[in-house]
Amino acid sequence: MTITTTVARVIKTDVLVCGAGCAGLAAALAAARQGAHTTLVERAPFAGGIMTCVGLPFLDGIADSVSGKLVTTGVARELAATMRICPPDAQTIFDFDPTCVYWPHKTAFVRNIEALKVILDRALLAAGVHVLYHSSVCEASVKSGRIQRVLVANKDGLVAIQARQVIDATGDADVAHFAGARTELTAPTQPMTLHFRIGNVARWTAAAEQAARRECRRALDRGELPVFYGPGFSHPFAPNEAYVHAVRVPGNGADAADLTRAEIQGRADAQVMFERWKEKVPAFRKAYLITSGPYIGVRETRRIVGRYVLTANDIQAQRRFDDAIATGAWYLDLHSNRATEGSASREPPLYPGPYDIPYRALLPRRVLNLLVAGRCLSGTQRAASSFRVTATAMAVGEAAGMAAALAAKRRCTAPDLPVAILQAALRYVSAGAMAR
Repeated sequence: MTITTTVARVIKTDVLVCGAGCAGLAAALAAARQGAHTTLVERAPFAGGIMTCVGLPFLDGIADSVSGKLVTTGVARELAATMRICPPDAQTIFDFDPTCVYWPHKTAFVRNIEALKVILDRALLAAGVHVLYHSSVCEASVKSGRIQRVLVANKDGLVAIQARQVIDATGDADVAHFAGARTELTAPTQPMTLHFRIGNVARWTAAAEQAARRECRRALDRGELPVFYGPGFSHPFAPNEAYVHAVRVPGNGADAADLTRAEIQGRADAQVMFERWKEKVPAFRKAYLITSGPYIGVRETRRIVGRYVLTANDIQAQRRFDDAIATGAWYLDLHSNRATEGSASREPPLYPGPYDIPYRALLPRRVLNLLVAGRCLSGTQRAASSFRVTATAMAVGEAAGMAAALAAKRRCTAPDLPVAILQAALRYVSAGAMAR
């Protein structure tokens, strides 16, 4: 067998977006709609990231959890309107499950994940994005502070992509890491979670939830479960279907072997929970396990150390920044690696209210044509526990895509782009293009 490192082909583009999760899909749409030739690569066979690859159906951070006032418009509101969660011009949003007693906050639900995959495909293609699924970033080469090419592995072999501007929306800061930008990984990282769904559940009651919780505790005490949280149940897809937050796997999702171990452990833990509930909890007596997410959900791995490091103090103080490009609103959601029965944390949730995310937090210090969007932007671990969520990632991704397109058009570096030009462009983003 001959091993070759020959590049199969070369792609040239204005903007390369790596990762088609919440941040990446918004970045690609924003860049392409600005007229930039945009290429989007994604390791999965569909866009959507945590919503489709993991199966988490929430638009967390789209609105203030207390008032319901929208803080994230643009692509996030556009998606919500297309999924019939709210009108295209909505200023407030509440679409939550009243049977769910686990979460103390209100958030919007995407109620059909399969439809979401098709909607995102159509939106990306309509915008003119060149999409490559089944494609993983494996190398980035840098010269004089600029990324010269990104290598992607897919069915064609090794594909070299040359771009004026690159956006790292991998979630794990893979491109930044390969490019030699400074990153950090706080140990221990927050645990990973495999989400799963159970069908044909009988009428849901608080007593059923309490019984399921007791069985998790008993499984933990007997050594059948290494750890768990909640469990949290909601019913966004059907009244007789339970969507479950409960699996908790400590580990490093940026390490291939550890990520593999976590996937195996997550499936095993979900099976243990389901079997115990089916045997011991009457509401699950005739239930069946529908599916777990194709991927385990990774909350935290590497983050860049950017030109500004957003802190929990910034968030709690609702600090204002002159270079603000997005608004966060989620609570400080730091998961423990230990069992937390009945909740995700031993501490009550802290809601900061809407806060600014500065443009400088998207910019690595040493790589001039790279922007970072999503949970791997520059911030402390505690700050990231808030800004990592879906709708906030979309808002940051949209800003990154807009900035990359503007920088490519002006032939300047991302740090040299006047932030006032970016802010003006973001203010005039129109909603509703997916629905048209």
